[in-house]
Amino acid sequence: TNDSKHTISNVEMASNGKKIVVLISGSGTNLQAIIDAIESGKIPEAKVVKVISNKGDAFGLERAKKHNIPSQVFPLKPFLDSGKSREDFNVSLADEVNKEGADLVVLAGWMLILSPKFLDRVKAPVINLHPALPGQFAGTHSIERAFEAFQLGEIQHTGVMVHKVIPEIDAGETIISEVVPIHKTDSLGDLETRIHQTEHKILVEAVRKLLSQ
Repeated sequence: TNDSKHTISNVEMASNGKKIVVLISGSGTNLQAIIDAIESGKIPEAKVVKVISNKGDAFGLERAKKHNIPSQVFPLKPFLDSGKSREDFNVSLADEVNKEGADLVVLAGWMLILSPKFLDRVKAPVINLHPALPGQFAGTHSIERAFEAFQLGEIQHTGVMVHKVIPEIDAGETIISEVVPIHKTDSLGDLETRIHQTEHKILVEAVRKLLSQ
């Protein structure tokens, strides 16, 4: 069918296309958004060349397999168990990314903090998706914290941003951000769904923007 030909042409993207390495820890819905955008042409002349997960049971690895994308499980625990440090892990992870000749590294639900050594060693820009607006709710449980703040009347809305990764958590230069409304009738689940939908959209926009520069 035409569909299968189209998919193969994306899998066999010309070697001069832009190369993306995606780091995940979980279900990989944002990875899927990138894959879908490449296959539909929304992110032109690009290819996910590797998916790296720090967890062996991350469903995102299945998504990579389904689209014939090489993947690798790269957990922290074996480093610590063998007497190596988190820095050793960060250096080795950076070397794995550099092997792929990446033009862009996307943290798409990657749950480990990356050290300055990783950021210094990786040759490509590193971007992260964070479910809050710049300067708000850095770190973990951002959606829950925003929902609670709304209930207390402290904020009227929340948002999502894609930013460049620097050593300070969720504080790098913002590439794209978008406000996400919170409604009085929302459950936490309603807000999570709305935020995830926005994440998928702006992550694709940010990847396209950076690769076109």
